[in-house]
Amino acid sequence: MNTVVTLLADAPELAEPVASTPRLALAFAVGIAVIVLLITVVKLHPFLGLIFGGFAVGVVAGESFTTVLASFTDGFGKTAASVGILIALGAMFAKLLADSGGADEIVDTIVGHASPRMLPWAMALVGAIIGLPMFFEIGLVLLMPVIYLVARRSGLSLITIGIPALAGLSAMHGFVPPHPGPLAAIGYLEADLGVTLALGVLVAVPTIVIAGPLFGKLAGRWVVVGAPDTWETDDDAERETRARPSFGITLFSVLLPVFLMLGKALVDIFIDDESQWFRVLFDTLGTPLVALLIAVIVGMVTLGRGAGMGRDRITTTIESSLPPVAGIILIVAAGGGFKEVLVDTGIGTALKNLAEGTNVSVLLLAWGLAVLIRLATGSATVATVTASSLMIGLIEGMSSGEVSLVVLAVGAGSLFFSHVNDAGFWLVNQYFRLTVGQTIKTWSIMETVLSVSGLAVVLLLDLVI
Repeated sequence: MNTVVTLLADAPELAEPVASTPRLALAFAVGIAVIVLLITVVKLHPFLGLIFGGFAVGVVAGESFTTVLASFTDGFGKTAASVGILIALGAMFAKLLADSGGADEIVDTIVGHASPRMLPWAMALVGAIIGLPMFFEIGLVLLMPVIYLVARRSGLSLITIGIPALAGLSAMHGFVPPHPGPLAAIGYLEADLGVTLALGVLVAVPTIVIAGPLFGKLAGRWVVVGAPDTWETDDDAERETRARPSFGITLFSVLLPVFLMLGKALVDIFIDDESQWFRVLFDTLGTPLVALLIAVIVGMVTLGRGAGMGRDRITTTIESSLPPVAGIILIVAAGGGFKEVLVDTGIGTALKNLAEGTNVSVLLLAWGLAVLIRLATGSATVATVTASSLMIGLIEGMSSGEVSLVVLAVGAGSLFFSHVNDAGFWLVNQYFRLTVGQTIKTWSIMETVLSVSGLAVVLLLDLVI
């Protein structure tokens, strides 16, 4: 595939710019600066930062405030109605997985069958599986007792054991739906979710290997940290005695929505007749909303009932899953509003016109924009929603696979070099009991390796898609 912008000259017509290119460039720069300053200096919540950033873009571009407001609310509503529902369903399933003991079953089964030499690889696998349905922060909190225990029993550095698990969690967060960032990028760029999911897994596997067990072995030599002896073990004992769903049932429940969405993508590729019942069935079941809804309903039985949870307990679990993700849903929806302002002002069209004839790779541009926003704001989700918004004018005329690679390039850039303005940086710093310098030498560099190797795999896939 050739993803240079010169091939986009015949793309469908986009929104006409409302002002000259220099003025639109100024509007874009002001909007990004407002977002960055409000989040990093004023310490305003990203939700509010994106609102003010969207207003700044429209007003500086010369649009009336009422027009900007209409664009923003339209984008906010559409994104909340689509991506927001999926994030909520994903949170429900993740909470069921955690409270039922299904996550513990996955961890104990995989780690329990690994030799000391293979423990870092097993932890990478655990991180990836747990990270598939769970947000990074939830997965980290869930896995820390296991990381402590495995490091203590094996005698290996906490870094050697922990970095692979973090790589698995982070890669899933950046590359694979139903995480908020990939879902938002898929929605903004109108990418095929099944194709993006399949390619995302293809990208995630080698990047986890490189940034996880391989880099973890090196980082474990740079920073030698043992598991704390003061860690409470009461929860470990409780987890050993309480009822759990079996490993097979748990794995089936986790992978069910993945198989449904991948099934839809494969059926769409190999069955041309849209009226055939088999394709109609998978087009329905593989729709993200339906697939995740089925996963939650099935999980209430296989995970909830499988762990001996009563109806009231399952209801409580479902209800308690929503408050923690409310902020994420608002951020992503505000990103949708910001995107709509960029589209309606014609900034995407202006960016496309500037890039035509320059042989600039869309994939490199997508990755670079996400890197800059990630470094400035510290938020992978903000980096993803903002960078993907800017790519809308550049993906017109691309095939489904090509658009999915743009989504993954943005995802790779959003993971680049986590540092002191990222909440994940301080979570790792505190849980692993590291200095700031040690956190940079381990976690921050791991994120950078994950980002760069992810881009490399995307570029390799670009050669054959």
